[in-house]
Amino acid sequence: MDMYIGESFVGSGPNAAHINVVLGPRSGPVGTAWANALSSPSAGHLPYMVVLQPGIPVKPATVFVNKAALSGERHEMMTWGPAQAGVAKGIQECLLEGVLPVDAEDGWCVIAAVWVDPKADQADEVFANNYRAAKDAVTNALALLPRLSEVREAVRDVHNPFYTPKGY
Repeated sequence: MDMYIGESFVGSGPNAAHINVVLGPRSGPVGTAWANALSSPSAGHLPYMVVLQPGIPVKPATVFVNKAALSGERHEMMTWGPAQAGVAKGIQECLLEGVLPVDAEDGWCVIAAVWVDPKADQADEVFANNYRAAKDAVTNALALLPRLSEVREAVRDVHNPFYTPKGY
């Protein structure tokens, strides 16, 4: 496959994590989208390469795209600090544990669209939730989850942390 798409939502309240990933070979559409994402900052949205430590980027190369416009020093620090570190650990473990194929190390790339609530206030919780969400999103993408049977069941009770319809 040229492209895998995954999603995960972990936690609750302002320290929850919601991550969408697109991943696949650099030579395909994901590689083009990766380069475009990294080179297309906009007001409040500053894509950057995910690193394990300064100077040690994640493998496969991962670009972090913040879904919430940066809004103040605390939000910026929660995004660039614990959220990014959680994504780094989650993606890297997927490669090291064999969730990602061996050729993904240098032949694939990952786009991680990451929600960090502007009200996030617990760095360790932001880290833990983004770590789990990144790992789950990649795992879900490669397993082609959710299955249609899960979607069929979920459509009976559509809701999310921000809205639950009444009377449907």
